[in-house]
Amino acid sequence: MTATIDYKQRMQSEMNALMQVAMKNMVKGLLEEVAETGLPGAHHFFITFKTGHAGVDLAPWLKQKFPDEMTIVLQEWFDNLAIMSDRFTITLNFNNTPEPMVIPFDAITAFADPSADFGLRFDAMPTKSSPKEVVADEAIEEITKDADVVSLDTFRKK
Repeated sequence: MTATIDYKQRMQSEMNALMQVAMKNMVKGLLEEVAETGLPGAHHFFITFKTGHAGVDLAPWLKQKFPDEMTIVLQEWFDNLAIMSDRFTITLNFNNTPEPMVIPFDAITAFADPSADFGLRFDAMPTKSSPKEVVADEAIEEITKDADVVSLDTFRKK
């Protein structure tokens, strides 16, 4: 039996991973701007994330109410928005009770700004519990197999 390298599959997988990173970096940049200057005009953000993802820190009652996924809204009232390299922290108001939370960027599965009719979907990425662990090619393939692949030709001027 002859082993072969599936370059097309690898290229699609690599391109998807690069696009995911680029789009999450864009979200990170937007949050950095909002942390500095606030939300401009009518803009508001919906951010959906996996609540069970490593590094997510929520009040126990929120984790119980949203055991898999949660969507937060950054609009009129939020406080203490701080952006780190791999996560952000924010305090939101739930029933007149401020609740701090920590959300790793890798936990985000969707970002939307309805005022601009803009939205993104992400694959939730696994986290490594130790530096020695390596995510196998099969795991990456499983994560990205249902992902939408965007051809860069779509954005080129003709």
